Amino acid sequence: MSPASTGASTIVGAAASAPVVDSRVAPGGPGYRRMSFALFLAGVATFALLYSTQALLPLISSDFGVAASEASWTVAAATGGLAVFVLPMSALSERFGRRTVMTASLAVAVTVGLLVPFAPSLTALVVLRAVQGAALAGLPASATAYLAEEVTPKALITAIGLFVAGNSVGGMSGRVITGWVAQEWGWRVAVGVIGALAVACAVAFRLLLPAPKNFVPGSLRPRVLARTVRDHLSNPLLCRLYAIGALFMTVFGGVYTVIGYRLTEAPFGLPQGIIGSIFLVYLVGTVSASTAGRLVGRLGRRGALYAGGGTTAAGLVLSLADSLPLVLLGLVLITAGFFAGHAVASSAVSKTATKGRAQASALYQSAYYVGSSAGSTVGAVAFHAGGWAGTVSVGLLAVLGVVTITVFGSRAARVAARRVTVPAH
Repeated sequence: MSPASTGASTIVGAAASAPVVDSRVAPGGPGYRRMSFALFLAGVATFALLYSTQALLPLISSDFGVAASEASWTVAAATGGLAVFVLPMSALSERFGRRTVMTASLAVAVTVGLLVPFAPSLTALVVLRAVQGAALAGLPASATAYLAEEVTPKALITAIGLFVAGNSVGGMSGRVITGWVAQEWGWRVAVGVIGALAVACAVAFRLLLPAPKNFVPGSLRPRVLARTVRDHLSNPLLCRLYAIGALFMTVFGGVYTVIGYRLTEAPFGLPQGIIGSIFLVYLVGTVSASTAGRLVGRLGRRGALYAGGGTTAAGLVLSLADSLPLVLLGLVLITAGFFAGHAVASSAVSKTATKGRAQASALYQSAYYVGSSAGSTVGAVAFHAGGWAGTVSVGLLAVLGVVTITVFGSRAARVAARRVTVPAH
């Protein structure tokens, strides 16, 4: 039978010549706005829940009759749970899908969020917060991977930027809302309001997020994952970046965990609503993070890290003053320096890792949240022992660590360059 009669040649030729259709969406394309808004809402819910107790620590201390160092565990447990589970969640998303893992994570987190207001003791509250943090680990582990698969490369930075904006808005609004609600009705009602807000965001997220079109399931192979993680941890540059992210977050976590206690005491004596509004300073961080690319262009990566560390240190020193305007200016500088340093370090991780980028980013996030937990706990212990000056001392030591690691990295880079150029001569 001739090829013409079977149609085989015609079909093969048509298939061979048919253009490959890119199913990824672009700005203005169908589903792009829905996708971006859905992940924005996921970011809002994640960070509103994660830091929902941070602005309320003085009230929690009073309710349970505990010191700041004990109440701070309600923050440290949540960020610690996220730090421990972010890598396993990234592996689960490779097997079961990004949208599935994100949906399940939010469902568990908001359910726990509705139970938090009824915690009968500090221990129960800390346990619930740890479970909530572990559940939330599925969001940062999956959201960027989902976007990388479903949007065009040119739109990726903008789409991820919207997700990060949701993180910032969630972290800020969660603290501001809880501050004002708690002033009138107590901390339990305040965290309940955040739980209800997160439920609304989670439902809208699931209804709006388009089904993935480009996800290809992988297998859960512990040996491959372990090998990838081992390779990343044996890379000196990646390890330095992980340490820098953790140290920057140690400063930030410590300052914002303890600042509420300082501002309720003399000479300030501010009410809870005003203290919650202090977190509007986060908007400065959104701006500084978005301009970090230009800072790197002018100063280089190490120069940008020095600038971020120096700005953070200047803010810490200013915050020692007993003048509210100077304290607020100090918080502005701390926030700007932290977000700039974090943006530089996290972006450098993606550029440095040549394979297993999802795991490289997950390791950075894990180190980042370990720093948050450490900062919350150690900063509160230092405040209990030496007042605000103790917390500032912890922050300055962390900044010194950032500078030391960056100097060491500069020297290591020069030595490596010499090793390359000497054989060439």
